[in-house]
Amino acid sequence: MRRTLPGALLLALCLTGLSAHAGRSCEPKPPSASSVQRALTLAEHTAAKLDASGANVVMLARVGQNLSEYGLRYSHLAFAYREGAQWRVMHKLNQCGTPRAALYRQGLGEFFLDDLYDFEAGLVVLAPDVQARLLPLLRDNAQVARLNTPAYNMLAYPWALTYQQSNQWAIETLAMAQEPGATSRERAQAWLKLKDYQPTTLRISAMKRLGARVTAANIAFDDHPSAKRFSDRIETVTVDSVFAWLARAGLGEPAQVIR
Repeated sequence: MRRTLPGALLLALCLTGLSAHAGRSCEPKPPSASSVQRALTLAEHTAAKLDASGANVVMLARVGQNLSEYGLRYSHLAFAYREGAQWRVMHKLNQCGTPRAALYRQGLGEFFLDDLYDFEAGLVVLAPDVQARLLPLLRDNAQVARLNTPAYNMLAYPWALTYQQSNQWAIETLAMAQEPGATSRERAQAWLKLKDYQPTTLRISAMKRLGARVTAANIAFDDHPSAKRFSDRIETVTVDSVFAWLARAGLGEPAQVIR
């Protein structure tokens, strides 16, 4: 009998009843009619762009928060893949600002209805061979959850195993799909280093780190090397760094913008 991984079981539960608060702070803030309309229009434009691309798997990003202070545009990364005539989104979401996260499978409308800061999407059409390896994995509940670590840290160190943030899960899963030997997070990270993935270095002062650690359960710094942390250099996986890397490594096309 095939063994069910704990992460796969969690994913299966998520698929049967998607929490309305997944990835949000859980504040009682109903969306306005205008924001719902704009989100659904963005989903419609994205679907049209995906259909026209001829792709089966892309990397899709949204602007969930304002990161302009750090010179970044997109906040959250996901896989979008073709399922018949429809597009599905597979991604990892933080649960209500807690130090936990889970995997979710959604439609494009759900993906963009998550309290966006700006109604813009970014997408990278992956190379054909990358798509071919990812597609069956994204459809398999057990395989897609294989490298998922529920312990969540918004600023997780890219080369540690203590926590895992959403963008980090995405590129580690991509690594597992491309390299048969990358059957653990450690090996997936080794592949990413081999392919010259470069994380973003954020400059975050000690005072700001302390404030974030005290007030936010989903932010931690204890997985970062002391030498970097104490010099205010916090490395983490960002959408912008992933998009640049995919093009540089020949794993995908240049990023496209959808508004």
